[in-house]
Amino acid sequence: MKFDVTILTDRRYVAQNYPDTYSQNVVLEDRLLAEALERKGLMVTRTHWDNPYFDWSGTRFAIFRTTWDYFDRFDEFEPWLDRVRGLTTLINPTELIYWNIDKFYLRDLEKQGVNLPPTIFIERGETKPLQELLASTTWQEVILKPSVSGAARHTYRFKKEDTADYTSIFNELVSSERLLLQEFQTNILTKGEVAFMVFGGKYSHAILKKAKAGDFRVQDDFGGTVHPYEANPEEIAFIEKAIAACSPVPLYARVDVIWDNHGALCLGELEMIEPELWFRMNDASADQLAEAIFAIC
Repeated sequence: MKFDVTILTDRRYVAQNYPDTYSQNVVLEDRLLAEALERKGLMVTRTHWDNPYFDWSGTRFAIFRTTWDYFDRFDEFEPWLDRVRGLTTLINPTELIYWNIDKFYLRDLEKQGVNLPPTIFIERGETKPLQELLASTTWQEVILKPSVSGAARHTYRFKKEDTADYTSIFNELVSSERLLLQEFQTNILTKGEVAFMVFGGKYSHAILKKAKAGDFRVQDDFGGTVHPYEANPEEIAFIEKAIAACSPVPLYARVDVIWDNHGALCLGELEMIEPELWFRMNDASADQLAEAIFAIC
């Protein structure tokens, strides 16, 4: 083997220097992990997942880090994943990646007692109208989103009384995708969303994400901001329970948590494919993930 670990990015971020802060942070995050792995004595490289010239059989492990175009190119990504899984060991395991790609995994976690926002899981081709799906709920505000998505792609917030305005959008999406309808959790507007990083099944660090005024999307793509955050024992127990409900337990993950409309901790999403992990916000965190990877090498 030529390499112990290959860090996966997408083709937009293969250079070492960029003029914009967003891209600089992508490169920085990958570099921090690479340097931590190299301190463990591992041979490390970095490339875009769709590199046609890379010999995947020449690396022992490939870890998904900043492959942030996979959900826009899923028709290409899926056959690539099927091919590469036979040539190297993927981190996280392939079965977790397939499970986590589709947000219907939330239904599995809910069955194991993990608290979610009230959610309707809608299969592709559903013939019930949007109004009928919502008629039996007491929700006042709704979130509509695809089950395979990222960066708030096709994520809509609307009041129940305005459902008719979103019927055409719903009909277009449901003809080709599975969807989630969720009751909007108003605490995200004031308290934000906390991203908890978990390595080897154990909590590492956390950051608080807050939406800009007038928006509900906490991603920095939409003007959201990031702040330091210290987790308390209740929160750590909640996120480690969510991770333990996965089979197998992921080597690394990000658990995005909000507070529901009753003030209880509530799972927003569990990111195990290519989550931003904010190594730059915690000096020890890249080494913690490197230690977890080294343990399986």
